Amino acid sequence: MSTPSLRESASPVSVEQAGIWDAEVLADVAAATFPLACPPDATREDIAAFVDEALSAERFSEYLTDPHRIVLKATAGDEIVGYLMAVDAPPASPEIEAMIDARPAIEISKMYVLPGHHGTGVSTALMAAIVERGLAANRAGLWLGVNQLNARARRFYEKNGFAVVGTRTFVMGSRLFDDYVMQRRL
Repeated sequence: MSTPSLRESASPVSVEQAGIWDAEVLADVAAATFPLACPPDATREDIAAFVDEALSAERFSEYLTDPHRIVLKATAGDEIVGYLMAVDAPPASPEIEAMIDARPAIEISKMYVLPGHHGTGVSTALMAAIVERGLAANRAGLWLGVNQLNARARRFYEKNGFAVVGTRTFVMGSRLFDDYVMQRRL
């Protein structure tokens, strides 16, 4: 999959529910974008293991048929340039559930945009779409985990009304990394 240049990102962005037919392209986008959000000390092996385990086309096929998952794709022209995966279910971890006081809440599990489309409104469009879905489903909030060293993502989330409510560890390959847990009320 080729990564478009910034000039090519002038197409209007649209966001819609992804379908099972999008699994392979979403996996390609995930493989291209996930390493960009990883901590600087993450190894290639740990990143590759996570991509193979959690972001393969087979896993996306599972996500796209899971009734508790929302997978949104952002397109510019005919190309998928980003995606958001959310989980509309209580947090699996009792520790995280205790941090989230805007309940019921939707977890934003993943939100990534191809590099050539950063700063073009793709993330904003994805965020607006999940906020709209949360409001339509009468959810009280959204929550997510973001690596503590990912300042760019944290700034975006703060700009979109999220605040840190705690911390968690995130397993990637053979290592543990520190995340902030952030919440936004709807």
